[in-house]
Amino acid sequence: MTTSSPILHTQPLGPLWPTLDPFLFCAHHDDAYPAGNGAYGPAAPLDGRQIGSDFSRQDGWSMYHGEAVPGFPVHPHRGFETVTLVRQGLIDHADSLGAAARFGGGDVQWVTAGRGIQHSEMFPLLDTGNPNPLELFQVWLNLPAQSKMAAPHFTMFWNERIPRLAHRDAEGRLTTVTVVAGALPGAADPLAPPPESWAAQQDADVAIWTLHLEPGARWVLPAARGQGTQRMLYYFVGEGLRVGPQDVTAHAALELVAGQDWELVNTGQSPVECLLLQGRPIGEPVAQYGPFVMNTQQEILQAMQDYRRTQFGGWPWPDSAPVHGGAARRFARYPGQEADTLPTP
Repeated sequence: MTTSSPILHTQPLGPLWPTLDPFLFCAHHDDAYPAGNGAYGPAAPLDGRQIGSDFSRQDGWSMYHGEAVPGFPVHPHRGFETVTLVRQGLIDHADSLGAAARFGGGDVQWVTAGRGIQHSEMFPLLDTGNPNPLELFQVWLNLPAQSKMAAPHFTMFWNERIPRLAHRDAEGRLTTVTVVAGALPGAADPLAPPPESWAAQQDADVAIWTLHLEPGARWVLPAARGQGTQRMLYYFVGEGLRVGPQDVTAHAALELVAGQDWELVNTGQSPVECLLLQGRPIGEPVAQYGPFVMNTQQEILQAMQDYRRTQFGGWPWPDSAPVHGGAARRFARYPGQEADTLPTP
C-alpha cells in the first residue's frame, strides 16, 4: 500500500528531541564555548550559573554537571546504549572498564551499558586563544530484555572510517549521507555495532544517518527494509525542506512513512542538515529511573541496589571528571590494549 503523504506527525525541536521505539532519547548539544582558561575550563566568569547543574545556555553555553570543566562527570548507566556523534569540538571519555578516549570532529562513540557501567563525558576547552565550539548528538538506544544484563561494551567509530554516500543530482548538487548504522544502498557497509546491540539484530532495521544537502539538492531517501520500521527525520539546519510533496518550513522532528521512497529537496539558499533515526520497535515495557532503563519497576529497584552495592565495578580514575591532557590528538584506550591514536581533525 502506498500513500501520498510522507509525514505522519510533526513536532517542534527543543533541547530534547522526541524519539520512537527503539530509541529512548536524543539530545542536541550546541555550545558556543569561549576560549579556554589553561585548565580546560572557560576563560569567562561563572557568576549566575547553578554550578553542578547548569543547563542555562547563558551566553550560548552551559557547564552541565561540570564544576570547572563543562560536561558530565562520573555517572552510572544500565539497560541501554549511548551513541554519541560529535560534529565539532572534543569529548574526553573515561569509564569503569578502564577505557578512555578523546574524540571529536565527526567521530562516534558507542557504549553498551548492559548490566552496568559508570562513565564520564567532559568537554575540555583546549584552545586558550580562540573560542571552543562544541556540537554533538547523544542518542539513547534501548536494549531488549534479553540483552539488558549483557557485559558492558565500549567502541569508537573514527570519522575517517565511517562510510559516506556522496550523491550528485541531475543538476550536480551534492547530498552527503554519513552512515553510522544501517546499510544504505550505494554506500560502503556500515561499521559493526556492539554485539548485544538491537542494531546488531539482522531484522531490527536500525539506521542512524546524518544528511547534508547543498542548496537545491535532491536525493531520494530509500524505503526502510523492514516491516514495522519506525522512522524519524530531524530537520535542524536550513531554510526549507520538501519531503515528497510536502514543504517543511520550520525545523522539526518528522515521523515519516518508512515503507516508501521519498524525495528530499533543499528548497532554501543555504545547506540543509538532518539526522535520521529508524528501527523496528523492540515493543517491550519501558521502566526508567534516570540513567537506568529496564522493563519493570522491580528491575529498577534491583539496579539501584546493585549500584549501591557494587558501583558497577568501581571508578578507577583519580577524580570524578577526568580530562586527558592538553594535546588535541584523538585516541581510544581499551582495557588491556594499546591506544588507538589518530591525528587531530
